[in-house]
Amino acid sequence: MTRTARGSVETSTEADVDPQPTFESLDPRTGEVVGRHPIHDAHAVGEAVTGARKAQQWWADLGYAGRKQRLDAWRKLLLRRLDELAQVMCAETGKPLDDARLELVLVIDHLHWAAGNSEKVLRRRKVSPGLLMMNQAATVEYLPLGVIGVIGPWNYPAFTPMGSIAYALAAGNAVVFKPSELTPGVGEWLARTFAEVVPEQPVFTVVTGFGETGAALCASGVDKVAFTGSTATGKRVMAACAENLTPVLVECGGKDALIVDSDADLPAAAEAAVWGAMSNAGQTCIGVERVYVVDAVADRFLELVTERASKLRPGGEPKAHFGPITMSSQVDVIRSHVDEALDRGARALVGGSHSVRPPFVEPVVLTDVPPDAAAATEETFGPTLVVERVRSAEEGIERANDSRYGLGATVFSRSRGTELARRLRVGMVAVNSVIAFAAVPALPFGGVGDSGFGRIHGEDGLREFARPQSVTRLKYRIPINPMTFGRSNRTVRRLIRLVKTFRGR
Repeated sequence: MTRTARGSVETSTEADVDPQPTFESLDPRTGEVVGRHPIHDAHAVGEAVTGARKAQQWWADLGYAGRKQRLDAWRKLLLRRLDELAQVMCAETGKPLDDARLELVLVIDHLHWAAGNSEKVLRRRKVSPGLLMMNQAATVEYLPLGVIGVIGPWNYPAFTPMGSIAYALAAGNAVVFKPSELTPGVGEWLARTFAEVVPEQPVFTVVTGFGETGAALCASGVDKVAFTGSTATGKRVMAACAENLTPVLVECGGKDALIVDSDADLPAAAEAAVWGAMSNAGQTCIGVERVYVVDAVADRFLELVTERASKLRPGGEPKAHFGPITMSSQVDVIRSHVDEALDRGARALVGGSHSVRPPFVEPVVLTDVPPDAAAATEETFGPTLVVERVRSAEEGIERANDSRYGLGATVFSRSRGTELARRLRVGMVAVNSVIAFAAVPALPFGGVGDSGFGRIHGEDGLREFARPQSVTRLKYRIPINPMTFGRSNRTVRRLIRLVKTFRGR
């Protein structure tokens, strides 16, 4: 069974009305149609952005307190109707219900943080004018950018885009959201419930469709685009935005590594490796794809990983540990990575080529994978794990950093966790836990290299959707004023003596 979003055209009873093109969203577990959604063209996207731009000023004028009141009301609505949205997520992604619920718990916590901290982070504040400008009052303030275009992924269709949407709204912007064509129902549900608490203006709207709709959003004149998806698509988004010098925030894939030092808590490390690699069927940008374990403890670690991974079962039923591969084309990527590694001498400790049974993939744990094999270098995005022995944690760090990606990482070490974490070329590290950084609203989230740039979440995430404005105001005049053609010959010499006295020490 394969899954594609099917396009169609609805007929109209009015001869002079153009038919509305639509597409179907499908349940990846069964292929069943779960929804029908419009394909918004460039004109429709432009209308959405125009409406959002008019609404944005009204939203900004509410002030921090007014926006917080509305965002808090939305948060409470989301909490009351959590299972309703979770069911939509399950139908469109195939993930187990409790996994969808967990995702939404994180959404609610981040929304609470963004609404509650926006004023503290972004409001006007005084800064020191320094020695030379002591007669000036200096302030900096972070003002809304305007309209933010958000292009979201399908694997975490609520949590990931809300990392941009919630923070952009809290900062005073309007948002036009283009969800993945695989999960349009989640995006529409979010916008519909927001409109229940903010009915006055189209502050948060959704456009649905395929790549053309996303391209139209990039070209629509929005003030910033926040994109989450593959590195290849991220480059296309950047190129489209460059035409209008539209700034972008890009969060792409990863090949996240887990380092297991010789003094690690091995049962905890094994549990973290398996959960990080297999949860959500491995369809997690910050999921664990590689493990580098110090040779002294490798045998025991491999035993523990094998024991845990062997017990996991995918499926569409409630008791399944994880669901299907949501995007059918990814099955071929997973299969090719596993097959190539095995053909080149890797050993399968759990599963193998036979584990790929679309739309499901059973757990696969590989070792002795050639370091240049795709399974060790490219994002697999499935329930697979490559485990390799290293002589030391230092070698593990070196091999982890030998990647074009740099999103997240994990370190298990009782004595050197923080020390090792600081040497990893990534945006985020969890020490003696896995993926914990994503659940802390105050921490910035993002990567380096081919994993993208910019940050969502935390203070950095709020500032991503605001423009800093610096203001100086003259408090009193002083005798030494070098910024005039009327200055005396001695003015600059006096300034030099002043600087030498106070800055030459």
